Parts: sequence; structure tokens; C-alpha cells
Amino acid sequence: MQNLTWRAKTWHEGIAQCQQHNVSYVLVTVVSVAGSAPRETGSKMVVTASESIDTIGGGNLEHHAIATAREFLLSNQPLTELRSYPLSSKLGQCCGGAVKVLFDVCNSYQQHIAVFGAGHVAKALVPILSQLPVNITWIDSRESLFSNSGINNADTSALNYSGLPDNVNIVVEQEPETEVAQLAPGSWLVILTHDHQLDYRITEQALKYPSLPFVGLIGSQTKAKRFITKLSHRGFDDAALARLYTPIGNPSIPGKRPIEVAVSISAQLIALLHCQSDKDSTQTADSASTFTTIRAATNIRANTSADTRATATANAENTAGKKEKTNDI
Repeated sequence: MQNLTWRAKTWHEGIAQCQQHNVSYVLVTVVSVAGSAPRETGSKMVVTASESIDTIGGGNLEHHAIATAREFLLSNQPLTELRSYPLSSKLGQCCGGAVKVLFDVCNSYQQHIAVFGAGHVAKALVPILSQLPVNITWIDSRESLFSNSGINNADTSALNYSGLPDNVNIVVEQEPETEVAQLAPGSWLVILTHDHQLDYRITEQALKYPSLPFVGLIGSQTKAKRFITKLSHRGFDDAALARLYTPIGNPSIPGKRPIEVAVSISAQLIALLHCQSDKDSTQTADSASTFTTIRAATNIRANTSADTRATATANAENTAGKKEKTNDI
């Protein structure tokens, strides 16, 4: 994390501290040694985005290993890879031997969540989500909303944007819907913008990608019904519409205040995270069956029949106790 004080001196202490603070890391291990080498087989070190703990022998070998580990971290994907290093003049080493190094990437932020909108609800939501083992991209067209000015008041979350956690990345984009195409397969979307038409454009774009299994949209029951009808007329089938969760949030948590809506959304996302963990699922394009179970687990009714599309939000209204969430501003 950004303000984490690293106390670990050995690789196993490094792993423990990374896991305690949800920091992604790479375990680097010398698995084979031929000839003369600076360290023996089994030597290990831990590499994070900012730190390296313990050593596999120093010199250019370790320098190259650290650089390679950090390249792997940028992919934000679990990975295991074996690399061979001849300890020759080309590597700036004169040992004359050769080593094989195993890179085991351990990402703490396995689930990616894209939050569209930086209004009151988003400002209450992002600080909650940032404490979970997720990776957040926070997107809005209004750069001023990501400044420190006007944040610390009664109507918004007291979030210090200059000190955001490492798992939150801000994107300022004048056409936020274009960011959908940049999302990794398996990403979840939380759509909370200030503009209904922008909400629709983001939603429509997201439903074009079967690899995006969760498209959560804030709004009233009326808005949900209107969007579903329009999307149906635009040719989106049952499988696509089943990925749309609207109104987003856990219906058992009432209230319209930004923090209440944020807690409701967080509760639903936490349920999804735990459901994924229980099933040991991965974020892939064929995760529809997992999310069918998740939808039932979070009491959000699926809109899976052409005959029931027009009444899907009425069913959700009964489940939610006629609770409505208005658009974020």
C-alpha cells in the first residue's frame, strides 16, 4: 500500500506482510543452478511494485529478475513462468554458470471493478470498495470531481484524492463509454453517472461484451424498465440482459442517502466476491452459470424471458419493497 512501512527482511516475512495488507507480489525462486552461481537452488525473494525483499544473489541477475517480476505485476493476472539466465558477460556476470528462475505472480486485487461516475454515491462507494481485495478503475469526464476541493463536506465522502489507495486508478475521459472496450474480461461495471443518456450508452456498450458478466446500473424502477425495453428493442437477447443488474444494490438495505446507497451496492458486490470465492471461479467469458447463482444469492431477479422483460422491474420492485434509487449527481 502507498503508506505501508515495510518491516520484512526475509522472503517469508515479505509474503506474510503482502498478504496481510493485500499487496500484489511475485515470489522469485532459483529452481536450478548449473556451474558457478551467486546463490544456491531454493533461494527466494519477494518483489512488489515498490519493494524487493531478500535476495537471489544480487548483481544484474537480480536486477533483471526484479524488472521482469514488475512487468508481470502490471498484467494484474495470476501467472507462473520459468526463465533461464546464463551468467555470462552479456548479463554482466562473470560466474560462468546458469540459473533457472521461477516467477510466481500472486495478485491480491483479483477482481476488477470499473466505477463510472464520480458523484456523491461514487464518492461514498469507492472508499468502501477500496478496502476489499479488488482493483478499481474510477471513470468520469469531470476532472474537477477528482480534486481535493469540495470533498470534505457533509454531502460527500471525505476521501483524500492525493492519497488514494494503490488499488484505485482514476481515468478522466470525455466519452466514458469508450472505456468499456478497454476493460479486461471478467470486469464488473458499476454505472453511477450524472446523466441518464450516458448511463444508457455505457450500459449498451457493456452488454455487447459477453466477457463482462456483471453490469450494475443505478436508478429507479421506472428507469430500469425503460432501459430494459429499449435494449430489447435494440436486439439484446435474454443472455445479454441477464447480465444487467438494475437497480443495483442489495434490496434488503433501504435508504436513498449516498452512503445508504453505497452500502447497499457494497453489500451486493461483497456477496458476489464471496460467491466467487466459494466456487473458486475465475473471471472468464463463460462465467454465466456462476452469476446465475449469484443473482439468486443476492435476491436480484433475473430477466430471462422475452415475455417478462417488460415486467422485470416490477418483480424487482416487489423484492425491493418498492425502494427506488435515483441517479447519482
